[in-house]
Amino acid sequence: MPIPGITVENILKDHDELEMILLAGEEGLINRISNSEINRPGLSLTGFFDFFAHDRIQVFGKGEWAYLNSLNDTQITAIAERFFEFHLNCIVFTHGNVPHQTFVDKCKLLKIPLFSSNISTHKFITLISQILDRALAPRTVRHGVLIEVFGIGIFLTGKSGVGKSETALELIERGHRLVADDMVEIRRLSESYLIGSCSDLLRHHMEIRGLGIINIKDVFGVGSVRDHMIIELIISLKEWEEDMEFDRTGLDNHTEEILGLQIPIVEIPVKPGRNIPIIVETAAMNQRLKKMGRNSAEEFNKKLTHYIKQNQIETNPIKNP
Repeated sequence: MPIPGITVENILKDHDELEMILLAGEEGLINRISNSEINRPGLSLTGFFDFFAHDRIQVFGKGEWAYLNSLNDTQITAIAERFFEFHLNCIVFTHGNVPHQTFVDKCKLLKIPLFSSNISTHKFITLISQILDRALAPRTVRHGVLIEVFGIGIFLTGKSGVGKSETALELIERGHRLVADDMVEIRRLSESYLIGSCSDLLRHHMEIRGLGIINIKDVFGVGSVRDHMIIELIISLKEWEEDMEFDRTGLDNHTEEILGLQIPIVEIPVKPGRNIPIIVETAAMNQRLKKMGRNSAEEFNKKLTHYIKQNQIETNPIKNP
């Protein structure tokens, strides 16, 4: 799997909200950013470079800009010589501040993109951090169908031809929404959840054997699709075999690991006569109940255990001596 990354040019072209104006180093727009953290080089400007995080976007806020303006040309030149010894991918001055000409000349010479942004330092760092977190998140691609059912992101998996797309199609007809068919792109945006989406090429399309490729958005309307969804449940569709065993109580909490996170998984046997879409809907509602702290299987098991104990007491009462 390729290392996640984003070029400076992608950030400049796709995110107008950053209000970035290129001042120098246009040839360096192909520089690739692979670290989502941001560095404010205030300490380095004083001459301390022992822990200089040069592989990050360098953001010069009001403090850094004011410090540079307090120095004379000789001092700024000395700082710039040391500062630009490191490989830098991008430099941004916030609050619309214009960098010293020495920085502009160095960036032109070394092909380092230099920007000025009109927004505040805090807002810029917040926005760019969100952009980089999404772009650099660990990711993988899985075969299956991702669909939203009653607000729950369900990832349908199973062997080719088992009926994943047909099940999803019936769910869409019942008012649920398609996220991705066939190839699901999965990203881990935090330590607790995964986001599933579809590539731009395949988005909103579905393959139905015997029918071909259809555009779900055009056929069922804009309300039948969405671009991404948190994956909360995996449903594995398996062809029915007489000797196979399936969970019949729901007490066993099985999970599958994706990108280091454990996602609940249930296996549903498929055979003629079974209404798989309505089972998927029920699984979604049951998962929603679990999120609210209600587990039907555990509650029934407690009632059954209590009933058995109570029945034993009534059948075999303790006799007084």
